Amino acid sequence: MGPLVTTEWLAGERGKPDLIVFDATKYLPNENKDGKAEFLNAHIPGAGYFDIDEVADPDTDLPHMTPTPGRFAKLLGGMGVSNTTRVVFYDQKGLASAARGWWLMSLFGHDNAAVLDGGLPKWMKEGRPTQSGPAAAPTPAAFRADYRVTRLRGVGDILGNIATQRELVLDARAAGRFTGATPEPRAGMRSGHMPGAANLPYTDLLNADGTFKPTAEIAARFAAAGVDGSRPVVTSCGSGVTACILTLGLRLSGLPEGAVYDGSWTEWGGRSDTPIEVG
Repeated sequence: MGPLVTTEWLAGERGKPDLIVFDATKYLPNENKDGKAEFLNAHIPGAGYFDIDEVADPDTDLPHMTPTPGRFAKLLGGMGVSNTTRVVFYDQKGLASAARGWWLMSLFGHDNAAVLDGGLPKWMKEGRPTQSGPAAAPTPAAFRADYRVTRLRGVGDILGNIATQRELVLDARAAGRFTGATPEPRAGMRSGHMPGAANLPYTDLLNADGTFKPTAEIAARFAAAGVDGSRPVVTSCGSGVTACILTLGLRLSGLPEGAVYDGSWTEWGGRSDTPIEVG
């Protein structure tokens, strides 16, 4: 199983005992929708709900920050995931937040995880079955987390990188948010971008139906954004979610995945001691 699976593949594999499917939808504060509520209305049969606000660090006021390895292992085991489980993530918007689930699995050493290309909209457009109501209670499993800390960056790392520019920070937000022309969706947040960062909106990697563009087109987008192999890449976004789409795109293109800045703009733009550029 590769990091990206098709609806056809999932239709054939769904129901096998070693496969668990999760809806990992997370809506932005200005979207006025709730992923859990929408899951109850319609989801892929047998799927569970992967709440990125719960599979997170509870001891910070930043949204869905990476949990400790112990918390991740406990939660995933409680959701029925073992180290031999195949895990597929999808979301209700095509592709927006499912890659966060995939990246978390990779961060904690589980490579047998994938994202459903096109998500629930493509699944439903093809007339495939859905069900409503709560997910069935999972059978608890034992999960061991093998933490890959090199795939994660914090605010101190990004501050240090401003001087060295050793790593290329690639911002997945829309161009208007990157330049500061468009207000942030979170109230009170400063606008702009980190000094030295480059912009590659995650939507540039996707087709209109939420599926990934062909790998040659994805690689060309990365090249145009300055990804040439000379520097490791750190992906960033609003709160560490759509940054993972860029990271997945790097994997699909055969490029080094680099790391994710977990706090992303919610942390950077929410502080008063971090430098910002506009334009």
